[in-house]
Amino acid sequence: MPLHVSPAPAPALRSVLTALGSPAAVHEARTPALRVEPGSLTVAHPLPLHVLDHVTPRAGQAAAPITRLIGWRFLIVGAEHAVAAAETLLTAGGWAFSHFCEGPYVTSTEQALRRADALPTAYQPRLLSVPELYMLTLWLHRETADEPAGGPPAPADLLVPLAPAPPGIAPNRPHQVADLLPMLTLRLTPAPLLGTPA
Repeated sequence: MPLHVSPAPAPALRSVLTALGSPAAVHEARTPALRVEPGSLTVAHPLPLHVLDHVTPRAGQAAAPITRLIGWRFLIVGAEHAVAAAETLLTAGGWAFSHFCEGPYVTSTEQALRRADALPTAYQPRLLSVPELYMLTLWLHRETADEPAGGPPAPADLLVPLAPAPPGIAPNRPHQVADLLPMLTLRLTPAPLLGTPA
């Protein structure tokens, strides 16, 4: 079933198109792929980028994730596949271009989107970053009509860790939030200091 991709804010898209059309911005970027890709480049797959701030345990309940929108990421597509990504962020003056990037997450995002598009259930694709674990996931949100900027992952949502994933977490495999979140909570919880009560 096709993914329900949310449109990015128009100023965010414009800022990326402006940067992509600027020889100076492309030349200064640490993305050689943008400079050597033959032919034209297009902007595709706008994804809201959320960060997992922390996981709050609740008495007698599963831990509740706290997330916030930090920007939008776009894939920059060449003749055959994505060669880079562009990120925007929300500033006091509105949405602004942040930077270009390349690397394994570009390829794994494109592949994960392709696989998710073939799933039998419709999802709204988002990205969820877990900075403390150097982890990026494709977040497949079940409520396709929801505002892409808000709301934490629901227990039935899927998280697909993108390669490279942290040790012990299988990349490129969908995990229900309810299954993956306890593992992330354990890794994000500081270990007690020696000699102090747990």
